[in-house]
Amino acid sequence: MSPSDSTPGGVLVIIPTYDERDNIEPIIARVFATNPGVHVLVVDDASPDGTGKIVQALADADARLHVLHRAGKNGLGAAYIAGFDWGLAAGYDVLVEMDADGSHPPEQLPRLLDALSGADVVLGSRWVPGGAVVNWPKSREVLSRGGNFYARISLGLDLRDATGGYRAYKREVLERLDYAAVASQGYCFQVDLARRAVAAGYRVTEVPITFVERVRGESKMSNAIVREAFVRVTQWGAAYRAGQVRAALRRRR
Repeated sequence: MSPSDSTPGGVLVIIPTYDERDNIEPIIARVFATNPGVHVLVVDDASPDGTGKIVQALADADARLHVLHRAGKNGLGAAYIAGFDWGLAAGYDVLVEMDADGSHPPEQLPRLLDALSGADVVLGSRWVPGGAVVNWPKSREVLSRGGNFYARISLGLDLRDATGGYRAYKREVLERLDYAAVASQGYCFQVDLARRAVAAGYRVTEVPITFVERVRGESKMSNAIVREAFVRVTQWGAAYRAGQVRAALRRRR
């Protein structure tokens, strides 16, 4: 279905997929069971396991569900950019990022949407009071907490979970941010969008969520994603601190 065929307004939940045939139908069912008024766009990167075909069959029977078939595996960031383009063209008022593997409970989506009454961007946070992770090894928790601490200190962000991928944007934020210029993937894509929103003066808030480690399928996390995040955050941090120094020198003149 093309963007022009969908109903404008409302909430669009964007779910990128690659080889998620065991997870995608249950997660879509949970989204609609607990949030019947939203629409869902699955952005599938030509999954060899047939995920895209499964979603297409479901979409043919439910006008609330849409699928965007991409030619190949091009990464999480590129999938979200394509999803944002589609959702904005279709006229949705709120665009939500959600993982396909069940780690972002759809039952907690109302928390994010309710918080938009006082914010422009809402991040589902594992690391604010009330947030939690389930079935994570300690090594993953240390990596996530450490990465967020590094991003917070390097970039001057007053955010506890800038790497999290469960979040909601008002359309005007995405319309005004140059999100298409975000070339990074994985954690880094999320950090980049968060810092751009903060720098542009938008109200970014966090609400607690419970992150549940996937039960089926393989995680897309890799050492390459972690390395990219570290390098890019370091580069952005250096530019941020240099800007602070320049501003301080101008004030002294």
